[in-house]
Amino acid sequence: MVRPRTKEEPDTGPQGSSTPDWVNHTDEQLLQMRICDLKLKISGTELESRIEIFYHELEQKEIAFKPVCYLGDEWFCPDGASTIAIPFYLAHPRLKKLEERMMMEVEGGTEAWCMQLLRHEMGHVLNHAYLLAKEPLWQTLFGPPSLDYSESFRARPHSKRFVRHLEGWYAQSHPEEDFAETVAIWLTPRLDWRRQYRGWKALDKLEYVDGLMRRLAGKPAVVVSRARMSEASRLRSRLELYYKRRRRLYAQDFPDFFDSDLRRLFVESSVAPSAGRAAPFLRRSRKAILDAVSGWTGEPKFTVNRLLRALTERCAELDLRVGNDSSAVEITAYLATLASHYRLTGKFKKS
Repeated sequence: MVRPRTKEEPDTGPQGSSTPDWVNHTDEQLLQMRICDLKLKISGTELESRIEIFYHELEQKEIAFKPVCYLGDEWFCPDGASTIAIPFYLAHPRLKKLEERMMMEVEGGTEAWCMQLLRHEMGHVLNHAYLLAKEPLWQTLFGPPSLDYSESFRARPHSKRFVRHLEGWYAQSHPEEDFAETVAIWLTPRLDWRRQYRGWKALDKLEYVDGLMRRLAGKPAVVVSRARMSEASRLRSRLELYYKRRRRLYAQDFPDFFDSDLRRLFVESSVAPSAGRAAPFLRRSRKAILDAVSGWTGEPKFTVNRLLRALTERCAELDLRVGNDSSAVEITAYLATLASHYRLTGKFKKS
């Protein structure tokens, strides 16, 4: 998760600790506020303690360099910088609640998930601070860092050449993400990665990182850039526009669903007129289906929800009913197939 380089930005000082007025705003009122006017800070939030735990993990691994963590618009490490941006919505429970409503999940909202992401971004920080990607062995193991990033990549779910850390086989998306994910596994406390990855090609990468970190133990960074990009205190966009942009990013142009697929999952009203309607059944099962499909495919819940909503609306139009063989398991498998096909090919269905 790397952003292009930007110019140095000065630190911002601590802000007031009183409860902000917007805490009691409705969602609609909150969406009209500018991000910079939220006056957010890390100090005094749950993020502060999590960052302290993260720094302690670095000390335990004898990593001398501690990156500056700041509030940005998403999780990322600016290209070439040694800073970590954390989404501003994690700085307050009210904003986390809004994030869940707008995007259906809160990335890094739990302590475990937050720590995973901090360790991942630390991989990018180490790469930048010690110029690691310039090493020939780094490029032999992970690939050329000059490769273009792609939002859609051909994942290989069963490949043992990559570690498994963040969902969606993220290590396979780019050589720099592969390295960051490998570092994250290596950083994870009490994880016996040698046992877990025994027999995997990915173990060669982990052993390389282990040797590399031993060599760098206690050494200062070669390059230190405190660059901050998209710092929350400087973002003048209203929350409404912020979410409009993000939702557009996750939205897809969905193909027309084959009615034959839906008729295999459900039955015609003429066949079972007294059976329950499929559309309400899908709405009741929505949360469980979303959790399962997003968890196993790595696709954002917002994207999966749009798929499920389109399918539900079509079921209502066709007046399909729940048959004896209809189940949430079947529809979950169907949605997972569509999402996985998109992950592998960039399309939800074959042309």
